[in-house]
Amino acid sequence: MKTHRSTVINMTEGSPVSLIIRFSIPMLIGNLFQQLYNLVDSVIVGQFVGADALAAIGATGSVTFLFFAMCNGIGSGGGIITSQFFGKGDKNEIKSCIVNTGYIMLVFPIIVGIVAFLLSEPILKMLATPDEIMADAVAYLRIMCLGLVFVSLYNYASSMLRALGDSKTPLYFLIFSCLLNTALDVLFVCGLHMSVAGAGVATVISQFVSGISCIIYAICRNEYFKMNRNDLKFDMVISGKVLKLGIPLSLQFSLIAISCMALQKVVNSFGKVAVAAFTATSRIEQLIHQPYQTLGAALSTFTGQNYGANKTDRITTGYRKSMMLMAIFSAAMLPVMQFFGEVIIRIFVEDEEVIAMGAMALKISSFFYVMLGMIYVVRGVLNGFGDSFFALLNGIVEVIGRFIVPVLLTQISFIGLWGIWWSVGIVWSMSGFTAWLRYVWYKKKRIKESNIGAELAAH
Repeated sequence: MKTHRSTVINMTEGSPVSLIIRFSIPMLIGNLFQQLYNLVDSVIVGQFVGADALAAIGATGSVTFLFFAMCNGIGSGGGIITSQFFGKGDKNEIKSCIVNTGYIMLVFPIIVGIVAFLLSEPILKMLATPDEIMADAVAYLRIMCLGLVFVSLYNYASSMLRALGDSKTPLYFLIFSCLLNTALDVLFVCGLHMSVAGAGVATVISQFVSGISCIIYAICRNEYFKMNRNDLKFDMVISGKVLKLGIPLSLQFSLIAISCMALQKVVNSFGKVAVAAFTATSRIEQLIHQPYQTLGAALSTFTGQNYGANKTDRITTGYRKSMMLMAIFSAAMLPVMQFFGEVIIRIFVEDEEVIAMGAMALKISSFFYVMLGMIYVVRGVLNGFGDSFFALLNGIVEVIGRFIVPVLLTQISFIGLWGIWWSVGIVWSMSGFTAWLRYVWYKKKRIKESNIGAELAAH
């Protein structure tokens, strides 16, 4: 069966580090453009509507992350299973996995979106969202809930394509969608004066255009997406495999989101200035996350394909090289945040109190970037193996950390407000160290299983 070699990458042959970098670059560019959705919303709303409107969008961040995470975990699980089938060279199972993940990703976001819409205001009240920003926060969150199925559409399409080694196609449509989002932000927020609601509508429309365009292009150009009637059958076994990995990933992402909600409640208790500063620093750190997240996603596909092909030595090499790349990036970002934090925060707001608070916050959290990177690198390898237990374990650690650490630190008089950002770094460290321990244990387990298999084969 022919595939378009310009986009699809077989990661079971060739230099691991070269393949990972080659695969990562388009995905990194795509992730950075995707973050521009949030950045453009924040900059336009913050500059043209005000700090209160920016705080309203920021107050919904952890909640929208929760609902998106519940859906995207299924897509990620389907992508990992697809990459393993790709490594095995099983074309029929690849197609079946693409189709059955699609069925799940169509139904699940609709259910989650309806429930999320109904619970939007109670959840924001539970998080002690300041009264001044409550109305805007509820409006923005409800729009994002109604558009959940459209937002999930792009994540499904990109997960399937990346599982096949194609990190370029999602990028092309994401760039177009980002430009569309910017134009719609200007139209709805500045032109029609729709405030935060306009920013939400712009994001949903743009994500829908990106997702549907990506799928249509894939059907036209990628042979694995060309289906006949038999390929479209519901397969209980394949769906079971997707759910077996996807549900723990959804739980992991959901638990992390819940932990972020716990942190958001602590932030909200310090008032709208703290909320605005936390929103600005969170937007910046989302950009910092992208190289790590990209590296982890590349490792997930790399590991999945090589695990399917039974080439575990290549996985170890890829892991070590990726850790080195992560450490170099972390070291480079530290001085940037230490010396230019105020300049960066000023992009979002003009309020001097918010700028000063945000700049100091960046100085604190940047010391822990290397631990953040470790989370993504190790998670990428373990997810590629299909280690569903780790996904749940990682989520539990973050929940424990974010429920306890920020509350304790902010109660210490000489730390106070700054305990918010110290707690972020400490939780990254807890999660990163736990991930590393799991990797060491899992690697020993894999070696032992391989040795037993070799002995049985010899006899």
